[in-house]
Amino acid sequence: MKTKVKTLNFEGQKIYVGIDVHLKRWTVAIFLENTFYRKFSQNASALELGRYLRKHFPKGEYYSVYESGFCGYSVHRELESEGIHNIIVNAADVPTTDKERKQKDDSRDSMKLAKSLRSGELTGIYIPKISTVEFRGLVRFRSTTVKEIRRNKTRIKSYLYSNGISIPQELDSASKYWSGRFTQWLSTVQLSTDAGNMVLKETLENVLHLRTQLLKINRTLRSMAKNGQYSTKLKLLMGIPGIGLISAATFLSELEDITRFRNLDTFCSYVGLVPSTYSSGETEIIRGITPRANNHLRNVTIECSWIAVRQDPALLLKFSELSQRMKKNNAIVRIAKKLLNRIRYVMKNETEYVCAVV
Repeated sequence: MKTKVKTLNFEGQKIYVGIDVHLKRWTVAIFLENTFYRKFSQNASALELGRYLRKHFPKGEYYSVYESGFCGYSVHRELESEGIHNIIVNAADVPTTDKERKQKDDSRDSMKLAKSLRSGELTGIYIPKISTVEFRGLVRFRSTTVKEIRRNKTRIKSYLYSNGISIPQELDSASKYWSGRFTQWLSTVQLSTDAGNMVLKETLENVLHLRTQLLKINRTLRSMAKNGQYSTKLKLLMGIPGIGLISAATFLSELEDITRFRNLDTFCSYVGLVPSTYSSGETEIIRGITPRANNHLRNVTIECSWIAVRQDPALLLKFSELSQRMKKNNAIVRIAKKLLNRIRYVMKNETEYVCAVV
């Protein structure tokens, strides 16, 4: 007697996968459209997960989600290459109960992600191109290098003061800008022991090495602005008052595609230039700007705004009006929003900015 062999066929059915991503192991939870299937732990491999889904749910439609973190966008691209439609979400945007906060573990996190994905409660973050991610890495590497230079300079001055060594009066102003004369004087400073001399010498060498590294980064950025794939957009951004090469590179690498923002309000919200509000019943409290922000963009926007009010007559006039009824630090935030509007216009229309005439 012949036995009938039933073959699995999930054609037209959606399979939802929540992944709690870690370096070596992933915790995975799987939901079907109407039921929970199982949760398990596996190696950190999109290939392994893809094979599992194709084996147990052949011809199904696979959807997955994980929280943004250390792995960046690499896991997303690996999952997509396995035929799994993936999104990455901000951890703060995942619906979470108080119990889940108090009893957090990988298993609960993966279950929560899968259930929220199935119910359509999650919105994925924007996925930039690989070239943009690497460009962003260069710009952020420059920012890190500048911070390290500043820290090492502070260490040297602090070390001199703690050992009773005063900076000569004729070099006092030069030390603020770390001129060549000041660097040369530092190389001649001698402490009483070899240990002290070694600390000063090695810290100074760190500064010189980092400055050489910063010079290479700046040359690379200038080269990209002249003839690279981002040259046209960088030049357009640099045409806006207050924006130079480094700030233009920061905006372009962090934003990539300005059309992903529906309007100016969503753009300002992403940068972090909207107020933090609390409203309940008749109580409405408006605090300062929200702590949720892209700090790289917010910092550079505020810095550019201070420069822009000195270069753009229209912004200067508006800043003067605002300063009469509020603190200047609050007024500059409103100027920053106007600067973002200029950036959005230039990037969206790919046209040069023309300064307004007062």
